[in-house]
Amino acid sequence: MKIAALLLALLLASVPSVAVTHKTGVRKPKVKPKSKAKSRSTHRHATVRRTHSVVSQYSHHHRRAVPVRHAVYISPALRATAEAEIARVMEPVPGHLENASALVPFFEELYRAQQDGHPVHILQYGDSHTASDDWVNAMREAFQAKFGSGGPGFCFAGHPYLGYRRFDVSGSNSSGWHTDGTVARLNSGDGRYGLGGVSLTAESPGQTVNLTAASDELQLLYLQQPGGGSLQFAVDGVTEETVSTAGDLGPGKFRYTPSPGQHRYTLTTLSSAPVRLFGWVAQNHSGVTFETMGINGAQAYMMLDWDEAIWSAELADRDPALIVLAYGTNEAISRKWNAEDYRIELHRVIDRLRHASPTTSILLVGPPDCLFHSRSPMPGNLDEITEIQREIASETGCAFWDWRERMGGPGATRVWVRAGFGQMDNVHLTTAGYRLLGNTIFGDLSMAYDQFLKIRTQPEQEVSQK
Repeated sequence: MKIAALLLALLLASVPSVAVTHKTGVRKPKVKPKSKAKSRSTHRHATVRRTHSVVSQYSHHHRRAVPVRHAVYISPALRATAEAEIARVMEPVPGHLENASALVPFFEELYRAQQDGHPVHILQYGDSHTASDDWVNAMREAFQAKFGSGGPGFCFAGHPYLGYRRFDVSGSNSSGWHTDGTVARLNSGDGRYGLGGVSLTAESPGQTVNLTAASDELQLLYLQQPGGGSLQFAVDGVTEETVSTAGDLGPGKFRYTPSPGQHRYTLTTLSSAPVRLFGWVAQNHSGVTFETMGINGAQAYMMLDWDEAIWSAELADRDPALIVLAYGTNEAISRKWNAEDYRIELHRVIDRLRHASPTTSILLVGPPDCLFHSRSPMPGNLDEITEIQREIASETGCAFWDWRERMGGPGATRVWVRAGFGQMDNVHLTTAGYRLLGNTIFGDLSMAYDQFLKIRTQPEQEVSQK
């Protein structure tokens, strides 16, 4: 209890007092008149299967009422009570990581990292909870502090969509690139989006993409294609070489060995020939990478729409020790969700992961507690989704971590908001809340790893005593 209380105190030191809001009325957004053709296009977009996200439920083309929220004062006593409740439920005790034995291959990789600096790659796929990089970064920092820093690892090219963030690298791009793979462009592309399910494409000269990072080695992942364009590659403003993306259709890779320290890398298109980028890999020769691949509004089934040949080749090349799947929030509010389809699709996602990287451990993280507001109650499938994830994790040899139960169960989001750890939408957490979440998951994983070490090192201790 003291550990959790101390952690809360440290986190709250950086969190200002916030006012909590509640829904007191609704107002209709102003909608500009549309032509009939545009209206039909909007209707088609709105009826694509299972494409609704937390954000899109309030967008104007759904004609839903927009909640009007007003500040409500939270007394110090009420906040203190909420903080104490969260400290109680987040207390580090064994048993919260279900089917922990499924992570033994991952723990073995961590053990090797401690012994000889063996590189360990962790990939997390998910929705906006993952895309913001808040709780992933907390886990990244904790893993790298204990097992060594492997650098940023994979990151998307440029800044492909609003809400994408990485704390350990900085990226940007000029305006002449378009993004594929996001919910906004669902079903409009060819699925050739690479490792993270998001790509940037340009078809005009002079378009740039930048990355600022420090690592022992650098890779550029792109789509190799017939007639593909060329890129000028510069380091700290000095041109190094030209990268051609032309060739037989498939995943392409450019490698570069930088000098020590942080550098700014710039890519510039040289013609109107198409160039499609999947992302960068900036990594060290040893240590842990924790790589964020979240997409706002995403659902797990979207991974099945990615070109399997390209995606699986890049996944196998990353050779991850652990893959974290953190979906469920957007599924919970989908009006077209049904348990049978969800079970089949989640099985297929895990099968695809197993086929591409057979020795990788998989951890399913259930959705958090949420409250979805609108004029009338929206369908919430959190209970069913959590149980299906738990069952499939057991059936397929994956570990499972119940986020909703760990944060206090149904209704807990209200407590997190009162404590300053939850945002006003009752869906997302604040930065401090996500950091608490990340540190809690790391703590639960560390307890399971310590149990593994006791068994793993016991024969060695017995031999040394003889």
